[in-house]
Amino acid sequence: MATFVDRVQLQVVGGSGGHGAASIRREKFKPLAGPDGADGGRGGDVILEVDASTTTLLEYHHRPHQRATGGGFGKGDLRHGARGQDLVLSVPDGTVITAEDGTVLADMIGIGTRYVAARGGSGGLGNAALANSRRKAPGFALLGEPGQERTLVLELKSVADVALVGYPSAGKSSLIAAMSAARPKIADYPFTTLVPNLGVVEAGDHRYTIADVPGLIPGASQGKGLGLDFLRHIERCHVLVHVLDAASLESDRDPLRDLTTIEHELATYAASLDEETDGRVPLMQRPTVVVLNKTDLPDGEDMADMVRDQLRERDVPVLDVSAVSHKGLRELSFVLGGLVEQARAKLPEPEAAPIVLAPRAVDEKGFRVVTEQFDGATAYRVQGDKPERWVHQTDFTNDEAVGFLADRLAKLGVEDQLFAAGAVAGSTVLIGPGNDAVVFDWEPTMVGGAEMLGRRGTDDRFEDRSRPTREVKKEQQRTRTAERMQRISAMEAERRAGHWADPASDETTR
Repeated sequence: MATFVDRVQLQVVGGSGGHGAASIRREKFKPLAGPDGADGGRGGDVILEVDASTTTLLEYHHRPHQRATGGGFGKGDLRHGARGQDLVLSVPDGTVITAEDGTVLADMIGIGTRYVAARGGSGGLGNAALANSRRKAPGFALLGEPGQERTLVLELKSVADVALVGYPSAGKSSLIAAMSAARPKIADYPFTTLVPNLGVVEAGDHRYTIADVPGLIPGASQGKGLGLDFLRHIERCHVLVHVLDAASLESDRDPLRDLTTIEHELATYAASLDEETDGRVPLMQRPTVVVLNKTDLPDGEDMADMVRDQLRERDVPVLDVSAVSHKGLRELSFVLGGLVEQARAKLPEPEAAPIVLAPRAVDEKGFRVVTEQFDGATAYRVQGDKPERWVHQTDFTNDEAVGFLADRLAKLGVEDQLFAAGAVAGSTVLIGPGNDAVVFDWEPTMVGGAEMLGRRGTDDRFEDRSRPTREVKKEQQRTRTAERMQRISAMEAERRAGHWADPASDETTR
């Protein structure tokens, strides 16, 4: 069973907003005292927060779906719905959040850093908020909006000052255990370390963190062994420490060959990285220390004497150490502390992110109308935040709410754009993206002008449509009464003339 996970795919959903209430206040001797339906509560947000006690993404490996609570429904007597509770998810320091397409959304560095992964939906307005001078008692309320739904990729990149790299069984875990309070698993077989281990080292006034990266092998930069799974954990370090096994039992290995192989893998991996934007120098240009480990053994000491001069030609510090006897560890800790302090001093001062204002253009409508094929015919799709949000807020079982939606769309200019796109009465109109769009047959409510013209030289809008006077109504009533009396007289004359047969007399004759 896995105990350490440093990359997961997380699906987060914000809480849905509560529905508004449609209610009428009732008082003694005043049964209809006006609308008092309150608004629904806003849904909770899903928030990612860096927590010092969290070191792995294992929890989200087992529970990849996270949802915040929704807002409460509005009630009568102006009782607003409760706001949904935010869902705060703890992540380790150094977690990088990216979208499905690879876009970096947030780099979570520093305890307490927060990122809103999914926002909750707004609560619907009650009929008290919808009332105005023309609509004094609305018989409907708006529905709450659904919460934001996103799929994120969480990737952990350890935040350590020093990274220990080297072949499996080179003694990296033993070194970190000897230099700090970390207690990684140590054994005499390769790939004992399956997860990165972090430790804190104190050397005089120096205090820094050191990471034990699982063993690398030839081809690690292409994914062999544990390469790509853990090479990401060295990206943030200030100093690289090459741990070389001076007493290796394998005949085809020696410290020089091991160092060349690991440097090649690091260079290949560094070439695939994007340029850093936080002031760090490129990976292969960072301070490097070479450590010859296991020099307490006779074979290790002899091998160190053979390769020491060649390693120093690289112009890097070369130290002989032993994790078992603690030989050279004090000197190593001070050398690393000095290099870390120098690297920290070169980092630029953190600057607050500038506030970018992006006001909407004056002539920007906030939506657009596109044509497409739907069920074999031309349809018109309305895309935009406002129309889509208004559709989510509408209760389509309430005719008054549907009319309110039509008024909002007409005021926004949607009907103008539909006319410009070529839509006519009865055209199929879709509002929203994909298969979740609302589909309806469009019946325009506006009066444009050209579509109301009759034959040339006439215009129905200029006709007299005034209300008839009382005298005109009386004259119309007298005309209808006279016509009715004439029809009755004609029917009586036909009856007397025998044009109407009596069924009883016909039966008697037979």
